[in-house]
Amino acid sequence: MITLSATEFRAGQRELERNRRLPRIAYFAGTMRPGHDGVTRVLYQLIAHLKQREVPNVFFSPIVSDDGEDSSIHRVPSVTFPLYRDYRLAVPGQRYFEAQLREFSPDLLHINSPCSLGYAAVRYAHKANIPVVATYHTHFASYAKYYNIRAFEALSWSYFRRIYNGCQRVYVPSEPILEELKGHGVRNLEFIPHGVDTQTFHPGHRSLEWRRNLGIDGKTVLLYVGRLVWEKDLRTLAEAHRILCAQRNDLAFVLVGDGPIRPELEALMPGAVFLGQRSGAELSTAYASSDVFVFPSTTETFGNVTIEAMASGLPPVCARQGGSSGLIHNGSTGLLAAPCDPGDLASTITFLVDHPSTRLEMGRRALAFARGQSWDRVFDRLLESYDRVMDEYALQRFYKDRDAA
Repeated sequence: MITLSATEFRAGQRELERNRRLPRIAYFAGTMRPGHDGVTRVLYQLIAHLKQREVPNVFFSPIVSDDGEDSSIHRVPSVTFPLYRDYRLAVPGQRYFEAQLREFSPDLLHINSPCSLGYAAVRYAHKANIPVVATYHTHFASYAKYYNIRAFEALSWSYFRRIYNGCQRVYVPSEPILEELKGHGVRNLEFIPHGVDTQTFHPGHRSLEWRRNLGIDGKTVLLYVGRLVWEKDLRTLAEAHRILCAQRNDLAFVLVGDGPIRPELEALMPGAVFLGQRSGAELSTAYASSDVFVFPSTTETFGNVTIEAMASGLPPVCARQGGSSGLIHNGSTGLLAAPCDPGDLASTITFLVDHPSTRLEMGRRALAFARGQSWDRVFDRLLESYDRVMDEYALQRFYKDRDAA
């Protein structure tokens, strides 16, 4: 006869229970308006995967779609965020989601922003004895220098340690940022990258008509995609544009995205093409119809736009700092430039422009890398981690209750 220890017996019970019922996950996000930013695009990819795997889920956010069609996404009260009016801060407190959360009865909470809503969710999880995890999507602490509030950086790290160290796991999408978080005393870190939809972003969407319509046919097209905010290091891009335009006339800068600094940036980059916010087929075409992706941001936690460009066959030129740098094998799948250095960025771009065969080969290698980063693979890793977290939490609770008895 086989004798099981108490721990083995409980593990078997949990496995049987899991086979009978999929875990119920509640998510908390700073925004759930489709296409609002890179984080939202990741979350809607996750929703599709959860639906495919039939995992029960519910989302809470201060910003949701106005159509109100998705009953699993709940709006919480909020106020305008003063530094960036496109974002809103949830009114602090658990009372705005507590009743709906109790009705849903989650097995795990997952926060996607360290905002007031995320903080309230962590406190609720501790009170209700539910495991809670987080994804580190946005490098808020690094924004301080762009808004002349240096004290904000130290305060941010103190706050982040408090909220993230209250989680059973903190998922980080890039290894450079994981190491930085570790250096700031954040614990329970796990590396899970983001993926890319290689059907949506594909070299086959290239369009010569798109280039002709913009009046840039015959030029090497340098593409930036992202929000137009200073924390994307767009002063570096603007100065690199000035340097390059003073040297040659065979380049076309195209910027996709919008934001509060657009008027000022347009004045700093005369001759550049500003397309505003684009999504769907228009975004796919913009990527595939360009030649080099230029992304100077040092504040990314991953860089969704970088891997989208790679999946479109573009070699990226990124800063040697931040999340995007972790996607690039320098000299093979793209090039890295010195951070916040317009001259080095311009020189790095010039190398790719002047060596078209190298540029094409890097684009092919970038494409091969991106095709190995499917969303299904990424999210299956996430769901497997959820299982481990719930098992660990149940075991910790058992020992805590036993010791207290």
